[in-house]
Amino acid sequence: MVTALAWMRGAAGAVALSLVALGAAGCSDGEGTPSEAVSSAASAVKSAGEAVSSAAAEAKRAAESAAAVAQGKLAEVKDGVDAKGQVTLGPVATGADGYTTVPVTVQNTDDATKSFAVQVEFKDESGHLIDTAVVTITDVAGKGTGQGTARSTHKLSGTVTAGTGTALRY
Repeated sequence: MVTALAWMRGAAGAVALSLVALGAAGCSDGEGTPSEAVSSAASAVKSAGEAVSSAAAEAKRAAESAAAVAQGKLAEVKDGVDAKGQVTLGPVATGADGYTTVPVTVQNTDDATKSFAVQVEFKDESGHLIDTAVVTITDVAGKGTGQGTARSTHKLSGTVTAGTGTALRY
């Protein structure tokens, strides 16, 4: 989805450049006036801009939907304590299937066995939230570590970073 958005922005830019060139040169295809060519190019720019807006809105809806699901999962945790400082994320990787993953390591600072619910936020190169996932790591021994993997809920492309949203130990 991000790739399509980037492509559409590039296409809109190319059409806009053509519009400027046509306007500056006063060119036509021989069948119309320069103003008709400029008008046609302007229409193409408008269409490309609408496609970019539509793709951006769809990406935003997908991220909001994933965030709502994540908040629902976190709300199910009873008697959880903030454990954000006990979470370490590994490097972000995108598999051949297009889904993005990140290793999650938790450190149980309690003496008793605990479980963790960790919200991982995936962001694009501009820092915009594009997806979120919750990974549950269960039965981490007292003073021990546990590991899991967060996986994006939909295919992501481009430069993706990950950060810890909410983390609960329970």
